[in-house]
Amino acid sequence: MDNSELVPVINIGLNTGRYNFDYAMEELKALSEANNMNVVETTVQNLSQPVSGTYFGTGKVEELRDIVVDNGAEIVVANDELTPSQIRNLEKVVKVPVMDRTGLILAIFANRAQSREAKLQVQLAKLQYQMPRLHTAMNQRLDQQTGTSAGGGFTNRGAGEAQIELNRRTVQRQINHVRHELKDVDKSAEVKRQQREKIQLPNVALIGYTNAGKSTIMNELIKRYGMNDDKQVMVKNMLFATLDTSVRQLQFDDSKKLLLSDTVGFVSQLPTTLVEAFKSTLYEAANADLLVQVVDYSSPNRIDMMATTKKTLADIGVPDLPMITVYNKADLTDNDFPSRAGDEIVVSAKDTASIDLLVQVIREKVFKNYVTATFLIPFEKGDVVSYLNEHASVKSTDYLENGTKIEAEVTNVDYQRFEKYVLEQ
Repeated sequence: MDNSELVPVINIGLNTGRYNFDYAMEELKALSEANNMNVVETTVQNLSQPVSGTYFGTGKVEELRDIVVDNGAEIVVANDELTPSQIRNLEKVVKVPVMDRTGLILAIFANRAQSREAKLQVQLAKLQYQMPRLHTAMNQRLDQQTGTSAGGGFTNRGAGEAQIELNRRTVQRQINHVRHELKDVDKSAEVKRQQREKIQLPNVALIGYTNAGKSTIMNELIKRYGMNDDKQVMVKNMLFATLDTSVRQLQFDDSKKLLLSDTVGFVSQLPTTLVEAFKSTLYEAANADLLVQVVDYSSPNRIDMMATTKKTLADIGVPDLPMITVYNKADLTDNDFPSRAGDEIVVSAKDTASIDLLVQVIREKVFKNYVTATFLIPFEKGDVVSYLNEHASVKSTDYLENGTKIEAEVTNVDYQRFEKYVLEQ
């Protein structure tokens, strides 16, 4: 899309010295661009804390007004979550809508949501965001309509308070309704999860910062090992290209199988309402046998991104699970790839040797408890032979007088299940 077709915006931020400010502002620019905005100017101020009424100091707010006019900006986007009064007071001066970081992320999520579950989760987060802002929004409209005269203002304020309460009840009803619908969706998702758990396959979840290359890696694995290679996931070079968790079954050349999940990407200062809303979407990560953290190796902010991933996992209650770290996009750096140091590998998702190394490491982790055994299965137990041929890594098959002799590599669960057929070595 040409920049002339994008909404011109001014990004603003307050440097309090409490976090990596430059990184946060770069991220805000990327988020703005993901929402079809063109950042024409960035304005910052160094303060120990936000000004309670206007976020920026008075002089800086007036300077911002001139910057908006000079650049023909249509929206101001703040790096922090603003109070309703801060938004209202800023808008009075700059004369264009003001959007905070939370509102921006919610707008992106609303545009990206595809499945019914994702749409409901975003709707719930938006309603929870709007609830505390009803009072200020109503008062602002009343001020515009009636002025601030003592008589008229007082009379209408009473009517306004009644309307605010009515609006609050309406929003609360909507929240309750969405939560009820989400419960129905969760029940359906839970049935699918239970069906997957019945087949007792290892679950590997791709996690990490948004736009680190998780979907690209997943598609490369699906191309090679997918049960249906047409079921690839969307890839786009932008933050939050997809919000839905995708689960695909992979089968390797030796018949070993696993479930691979591509989860929604993380971003710093993810709104609390969205963290809460997307807990169910991230169920796959919370119940994985192995987490594969994908990191953009070409980004100078990769350490901060990894910290964001760690914090978000803690926020959504993901336990301390086995994890490998994949430094992706190494082709955009001067580093050699593919390479490995313990549980960390450096790769480029489009490089064949890189995918080979990734598969090797994943297999080491999730199939380490497999057992190699020799089974003698009676001819009348043909279903067992069929099961092993489909689910195990069969190394040899011999047909003897008293049954079928199969040497195979199986899971611990399958070994215990068919232990009565095991031949002692």
